[in-house]
This record gives sequence, structure tokens and C-alpha cells, in this order.
Amino acid sequence: MARFVRWTALTVAAALLTAGCSSGSSDDGKGTTASPTGSSGESTSGLPPSLTAQELDWGDCKATADTPPPGDDWQCATLKVPLDWSKPEGTTIDLALIRAEATGDDRIGSLLFNFGGPGGSGVSTLPAYSSTVSVLHERYDLVSWDPRGVGGSEGIRCRGDKEIQAAEAVDPTPDTPTEKTAYFQDAADFGKGCEESAGKLMAHVSTTDTARDMDLMRQVLGDRKMHYFGISYGTELGGVYAHLFPKNVGRLVLDAVVDPSADAVGHARNQTLGFQRALDDYLESTGQDPQQGSQKIADLLERIDAKPLPTSTGRKLTQALALTGIILPLYSKSSWPALTSALEAAEQGNGSELLALADAYNERDASGRYTTTTHSQRVISCLDDKQRPTPDEAEGLLAEFEKISPVFGAFLGWDTAGWCHDWPVAGQFDSPEVSAPGAAPILVVGNTGDPATPYEGARRMADELGKGVGVVLTWKGEGHGAYGSGSDCVDSTVNAYVLNGTVPKDGKVCS
Repeated sequence: MARFVRWTALTVAAALLTAGCSSGSSDDGKGTTASPTGSSGESTSGLPPSLTAQELDWGDCKATADTPPPGDDWQCATLKVPLDWSKPEGTTIDLALIRAEATGDDRIGSLLFNFGGPGGSGVSTLPAYSSTVSVLHERYDLVSWDPRGVGGSEGIRCRGDKEIQAAEAVDPTPDTPTEKTAYFQDAADFGKGCEESAGKLMAHVSTTDTARDMDLMRQVLGDRKMHYFGISYGTELGGVYAHLFPKNVGRLVLDAVVDPSADAVGHARNQTLGFQRALDDYLESTGQDPQQGSQKIADLLERIDAKPLPTSTGRKLTQALALTGIILPLYSKSSWPALTSALEAAEQGNGSELLALADAYNERDASGRYTTTTHSQRVISCLDDKQRPTPDEAEGLLAEFEKISPVFGAFLGWDTAGWCHDWPVAGQFDSPEVSAPGAAPILVVGNTGDPATPYEGARRMADELGKGVGVVLTWKGEGHGAYGSGSDCVDSTVNAYVLNGTVPKDGKVCS
């Protein structure tokens, strides 16, 4: 199973369709190029001309194994970046880029998007998201990319489709010594498969590496300032970029904000709280008592753990798959009816609907083929995360986590140790550095009902960015992410900031 913090609301909506279920800087960044130097001492100004002077050869986008060609409005190109940023004149790797040029005459520059993960493909996601940001598209070239180690940018595959399906039988909440051994052996085997696939790249796919890639991208695109829209994990990436290159910050939007003060255990704790909060809201919307409803679901999961449910596909619905199927609809309020239907079917002994939801989340198609999103996610996050709890330490967290959530606590508690168990590469930091003194105001958008990145992370991000830099916009809503989710207040505030540089008052609330 993948960690849950990886998807935008857009991707969840697409997954549900697959499952078949129902005052800022006045600078506009036009046309100029400057050395991308940050006050923290980070700089790409010393890079060789082969990198800084490269010209992107934009051409037609080709279909991939996972996505059809996006259409005539889209162009694709390849950017070369250093494999190892400490050796910029050494080996390079290729990053896959996609863009659609501004539709209006009053162009500001490029607007880069990262949709989360880590491990999400911007090349495949941006074309579907473009209708959501059509107002921004009038004045910006919409640009995204597959970060290093993802999709078309040296994508990493850690195990084959049959191995992935076989691993679905591994119990993510082990109850016996035998189950614990299988759980942690599977985690170790996954890491070894990643190392075999990635080779030297394994140590060079961190968030810091990608932030440096972004600034080279900005320079090659010809933008003096970085204009950026980051969602979910993309908010952490945006914060790291702002720390490294504060003087290059233009208009940055961070939506569905990852808490930058949390370490690996803190993130798991935050998600346990966030998903239980979303589940409570769902249960209340259906007229159920949240405590009783949660216990009913927990009891269902225990029964499935003991005896997986049959499905129309012939596969069994395991506890891991059932939990994943429950998680997916919580990302968007519009998907709550699908959760109701799937839970009712499971209570009747039919696991087909929960399995369809889980397959959509895990990006498994009808032929049994999986994408590599979760592989890239794990490689990137385990390189970032320095904290590596032991199995005994994870077991010691269970009582606390299960008190927060009887449904998600055990899984996320064990996950603190299982995710990067016996990982072949050491992690880089306990929590990312995002302080950005001197940067232009950055708009930080928090949703009070966000399950994957709980609302509290928005305020913590703003505080760590620094006084006068982080500006919080709150939406009292549900689902993962706020922009484009139905709030005219949110959308108009974000549009005014990105298009005109109008910074709202810190603490503005949209209900």
C-alpha cells in the first residue's frame, strides 16, 4: 500500500470515474532572465552553459503506456539537469516537460504546477487540470513536468505487476510474529527492488534536488521570477524552493498544505487525525454517530482481516485493499455516496465495490497493470525522511494512533516503520526547511476538512515561511484541496493573487 498523502482532488475524481463509481510583488516576471540566486547561498549561476543556455525543443506530445496524447494545444520537451547537484558538470538526466502557451495577449510568464505525491506525473495530469485553471491560462503558459524518478523523467519501477498484486495479501496491521516478519520482509524487498531499478538515481531524487531542478527550469523558460502552483506534496516542494531561492519567488500558491514542522511520525499522526476527521464528517452527513459508525467500520475491517471478501473479479478483498477503498472517497465530498454503497455491499459480504475503489487508488487497470506512481513516491519520501522508527517503536505508537482513529490508526502506526524499513539509502532531514526571509508573499490555502493534509499544516507552513511571507487563506470545506472545489471565494482570491499580485489579508476565511 502507498502512503495516503499523494493525490489532488482532481486525480481522485478521475480515479473514481475509472472505478465506475458514482499585497504582493507588482513584478510580473515578463521576458527577462536573471541568475537564479537565493539569499541562503544556493545558486545555479555557476552552472555550465550546456545547462543554462539549453533551448527547449517543444514538439508534439506522444502517447505513453498510461495516457493518450493530450491534444494539439499541448507541447512537450526535455530538460537536462545534473544527476548530482554537487557535481553540475557531471552526468545529466532528462526531465519530461509539458506546456500550453497562454491563450491571451497580456502574458505574464510561465506558471509551474506540481500536483503532489511525491511521485505524481505533471505531464499526464496538467492537461486534465487545465480547465480548472482556464482563467490563469489566459495570462500564463501552463507548465508541468515529471520530477526526477517519475514517469517520463527516469521513472523508477521497484517490482513487477504480479509481485505488486501478491503483496496485497501482506497484512499491513500485523497481529502475529509471522505476520510481522512477512510485513517487514516485504518492505525490505521493495527497497531492494527500487535500488536495482534506480541505481545511482536512488540517492538523487530528493525534494531538494527537485527544487533545484525547478530553478534551472525557470531560467531556461526565460522567467525572472518563479510563478508556481503546488498542491499536496507540491506545497512542501514549493516551500523548499522558496527557502533555497527566496529572491526568485514570484507568485506562489500552496494548496492542501503539508505540515513542514512534522517528521515522519508526525506526518503519520497528522494523517490519522485528518482521515478520521473526514470520516467523522462523512458519517455525520449520513445521520450516523461518528464514534459508533467508526467502530462499525473497524469491526468490518477486522472481519475482512480474518476472512477476505469475494469479489466479481475472482480476487479477494483483503484488509489492505478494503482500507484503501475506504480512503479514496474521503478525498472528495462528491465521492461520499460511492463510499456508502461500497460499505453496504461489503457488510453484505461483497467486496467488489471496495476493490474497484482500491484499484483506482493504486492505479491498477483491468488487465492487472499498475503504474509506478507509488514506487516513485516511496523512493522520494524515503530519501527525504531521516527518521526511521524501528518495528518496536512503531508498535509502541499503536495505542496512541488507535485512540485517534480505530479505523486508520493501526495501519498508519505500523507504516511509520514499514514504509522505509531497511531502506538502502539514508534519509536527508527530519523535516524540510522552508523559511524564506525576503521572499515575496506566498499564498497558503488550507481546507478545514482536508483528510490527507490536515488544516493545521497551513498555519504551520505560513509561520515557518516567515512573517510577511506566508499568508493564510482558509476554506471551511471538505476534501483534499480548495481551489477549483466549488468555492467562488477561494477561486477569486487565488485568481486575484496570481493574475494581479493582490495579496489578501492574512487569515481571510471563505465559508
